[in-house]
This record gives sequence, structure tokens and C-alpha cells, in this order.
Amino acid sequence: MKALSEVPNDLWHSVRAVGFDIDDTVTTDGRVTAEAYSALWALKASGLRVLAVTGRPAGWCDMIARTWPVDGVLGENGALFFRRTDRLVTRHDLGVPPAPGQLEALAERLLQQFPDFKVASDQFCRRFDLAIDFAEEVGPFPIRRAEELANAFAEEGAKAKVSSIHVNGWYGDWDKASGLQQILRAHFDLDTHQLAYVGDSPNDGPLFTIAALSVGVANIRDFSELPEAPAYITVHERGAGFSEFAAVLLDKQGLP
Repeated sequence: MKALSEVPNDLWHSVRAVGFDIDDTVTTDGRVTAEAYSALWALKASGLRVLAVTGRPAGWCDMIARTWPVDGVLGENGALFFRRTDRLVTRHDLGVPPAPGQLEALAERLLQQFPDFKVASDQFCRRFDLAIDFAEEVGPFPIRRAEELANAFAEEGAKAKVSSIHVNGWYGDWDKASGLQQILRAHFDLDTHQLAYVGDSPNDGPLFTIAALSVGVANIRDFSELPEAPAYITVHERGAGFSEFAAVLLDKQGLP
């Protein structure tokens, strides 16, 4: 991973959309700092498309689309998209909801194997996936334990991704990358050659591979193994790292 100072100028100038993870990318200790939120407002005011891409649930995504300076929110690891246009927010489902009781039964089986973990407290407002908490309100437990849980999801026939706080699992083929590619084309007439993406954990990996400009905030180094790593990395961690990226992007594009 190279420093932002090594990003070629033509790559900075190609960016028309900024996608970003939320937890531990724009948040610090679980909250959005004033600095990071101001960076979002600056990106939105510049005319760039600003898109949150998160494992957080449908209920959170609806609220974020309505109240944050974004053009939309891709949630539940690519299962659904909330588009903001003026005062109107519309929901677009990209995944297929599970059968009734399917995720509850899966959670019961998994927690028998991992009794120190718990179902994430935001599960009640999810529509497509199961989130197991290993570092938000329990632990934090080592990443290797989260990876073991992801393997247990796979043994159950589910797809799973590890974030900095949860392991998310679902029955279906979608992910953040396929979802973002769809919404860029369908809603904004853009493609990944015009995309910058900023993230912090393994579940951002597919996006690091498709974005023209892929950036990790510095705390991504907390993960010892990254099969899909970003090309560039910030000096600062979490929200400060996101703000650092935004400032350089706007400066390179000659935007206020």
C-alpha cells in the first residue's frame, strides 16, 4: 500500500464518485467526528457523487440517506440501496430476503459454537443478513476468531464477510462490489473507472479490487492478512484518515 502522495494526478482527476465504508472509516470509537462529517459535506458540495457502502442494516441506511450529505446508501453488504434525490428517498432491493426463521435458526447454531459472541444489536432492522458482533458491544475478540466464525457461516452454506466489528452472513450471491457496480450504472451513469473507494477491513476487499482509486484508512493495518488490499493508505486512522483523503482529493481536483 502506497502513500496518497504517490497517487498519479490523472487518477485523482478521473474521480467522479466517492464510495466509503462507515464503521472505523468515517467513524472513530463508534461515532462520526465533526471533521469526518465536514469532509462528507465538502465532497457533496463539490459536485462529486457521495455513496455510503456499509454492512449496516436497512433501518440505518434509510436514516443515513435522509440525514447525511450523500447521494445514496448501499446497505447490508450490497443487498439494498437507498437513493436520495432532493427530499425523496427510494429503496431498491438488490438481494433476495431469506425464508422466515432461516437467519434466526442460523444464529442459534452459530452461537452454540461461539458463545462469547452475540447477535448484533442492530439485527432487528435488517432485511437480508445476519450480523454477529465480535467487537462492537462484546469483546473485542481477535480477528482470527471472527475469521473462524466466517468459516462457520460458509459451512452452513452462507456467504460471509468480516468487518471491523461484525461478521455478516447471508444466503445469496451479492456483495458490496456487485451492488455498487449496479447502482453506479443504473442511477448515476458512472462506472468503476470513475470511482474512489475508502475502507478499513476485509469486507471492503472486493471494492478495493474494482475501484480505480482504492484507499485504506491507516487502521486497516490491524488486519494482518488482506487478500484484497487497497492500493493506497492514509497516514491517519479512521475518521481522520477519511478527512485526509477528502482534503487531498478536493485539492488535486482544484475544488473548494
